[in-house]
Amino acid sequence: MTLTFRFFYVWDGRGAMHVSCVFPNGDSYVGECNTSAFGLVRNGTGNYILASGVIYMGEWRDDKMQGRGIVKHPSGAMYEGEIKDNMYHGMGTYTFPDGSVYRGPFHMNRCEGEGTFIDGQGRVWAGEFHGKAAFGLKLQQNSLAKTGSI
Repeated sequence: MTLTFRFFYVWDGRGAMHVSCVFPNGDSYVGECNTSAFGLVRNGTGNYILASGVIYMGEWRDDKMQGRGIVKHPSGAMYEGEIKDNMYHGMGTYTFPDGSVYRGPFHMNRCEGEGTFIDGQGRVWAGEFHGKAAFGLKLQQNSLAKTGSI
């Protein structure tokens, strides 16, 4: 199979390039790259838009989403926070399509540890999260969340 894509770049003279690529599957990337023995490798900051409509804006290292970033889904869901090896990993905030919000630690794309959840009615719950399970959640008194803050 031959891989072909449209590609434009601007070289900064130090080995880093700013590129704009459209891949055969319709995905696109605009951002920083370096050359390696394997060809072009995404390093630095960039935006990746999947043909499915998922958008990643953030940091890259060794051709992986790594560092701080934002992932927006066509459903309206959004993640903002730390990313490691293309996964939500570290502290972050996930906003669900219904507007409810989880803020806390993530481990390999799963809520993991002490976190806060704001439900659709604006009530704030705090407790221990493990993937889809939440143990010992406690409703915070006077907990109606104000817009833009937790």
